[in-house]
Amino acid sequence: MTASTAIVLLTRDLRVHEHPALATTCAAFDRVVPLYVLDPALAALSANRTRFLHQALAELRAELRERGGDLVVRHGDPVAETIRLAGEVDATAVALSADVSHYARRRERRLRAECERHRLHLRLFPGLTVVEPGALRPGGGGDHYRVFSPYHRAWAASQWRAELAAPHRVELPGGVSVGNLPEPPVGDSPEAAVGGERVARQRLTDWLPDLDRYDDQHDDMAGDDTSRLSPYLRFGCVSPLAVANRAGDRSGPFVRQICWRDFYYQVTAAFPEISTSAYRRGATEQWRYDDDALAAWAEGRTGMPIVDAGMRQMRTQGWMHNRARLITAGYLTKHLGQDWRPGVAVFFRWLLDGDVANNSGNWQWVAGTGNDTKPYRGFNPVRQAERYDPDGDYVRRWVPELAKVRGKAVHQPWRLPDTLRQTLDYPPPLSVPGTDPVWLR
Repeated sequence: MTASTAIVLLTRDLRVHEHPALATTCAAFDRVVPLYVLDPALAALSANRTRFLHQALAELRAELRERGGDLVVRHGDPVAETIRLAGEVDATAVALSADVSHYARRRERRLRAECERHRLHLRLFPGLTVVEPGALRPGGGGDHYRVFSPYHRAWAASQWRAELAAPHRVELPGGVSVGNLPEPPVGDSPEAAVGGERVARQRLTDWLPDLDRYDDQHDDMAGDDTSRLSPYLRFGCVSPLAVANRAGDRSGPFVRQICWRDFYYQVTAAFPEISTSAYRRGATEQWRYDDDALAAWAEGRTGMPIVDAGMRQMRTQGWMHNRARLITAGYLTKHLGQDWRPGVAVFFRWLLDGDVANNSGNWQWVAGTGNDTKPYRGFNPVRQAERYDPDGDYVRRWVPELAKVRGKAVHQPWRLPDTLRQTLDYPPPLSVPGTDPVWLR
């Protein structure tokens, strides 16, 4: 009897534990080919994420080899390379974790058409979220939830799928060429986290004892007491279901953040233009376009310390504290009056966890074009800084020009005595024509 063979096309699910597509396929087929295709269309989006991706792929290859298999690596168009490999190994099926972005859905449609043409069975699996996008629908009609709170109630009360163990053995067909992984590039952020499943699982284990303090500490910008799991969730180095299950309380503040992630995935599934078009019906988009101000914001030299600190943290670590993300995005859109789309692009450029659903969804929430039920809210950066960085330690860490300024004065250096202010190598706040923000009065 001929051995059955299937391909598991990996995309943003770079792990062996709690991997529905991999586990189910290994249980159903004699030979399984885990495949990752390095797509040139995605290669230039972010040097930081490319570095993290290559580290995660090297770790995944090691995990698969421990189970008798390997990671097959190809370069080019994912659909063409999958079909080509299927012919080489006599595969009869392809497995894929379902995704929601415009690019991912186009890839899925093309793959489905090619699988039908070549008489291959294509099956999609969950795994990128806790609850599949579209599985929960509001009672009053509609294809998705537009407001978070009712979604969270439905999400917390829903039946979650069972976790799946890592396959004990992965067996490749004989003679398949596995291909070489490129060396990880240097990346642009010198303090960027290292990618990979083992790092992710250890980070989760190490952080869980701090879970009880999360509600009190997660907004402490200087304390930096957050899990930092977001890059690992973005690349699927750890399963969001496994994280939520280990954290426990579905209504707790940490699991609520995982629910926010699922929320934006179901929004993006219904509105794949989330990175380019306003989500909220009737949203007014009367933006200023000032390249110099945008560059100053992106480089962390706006003269607003809490904003500059956040942007410099992102450039150094490829990550930014969540509170700083709200403050910096609010400053660009609500104070500088700039279009949110260039902000999305800057974050995509640097963030290890940058993905379409959450990066774009959160930007639209802050800009007032998205899911926020109070779209005209703003973020006073000085008030935010004094509340979430009360001693100024976060600012002093990331804006060393202000290291000699003590206490809360670091948040408003323009109010310092002239004798001190003139010694600081730090710019005055950006001026915006026709505005008089309350924090500068």
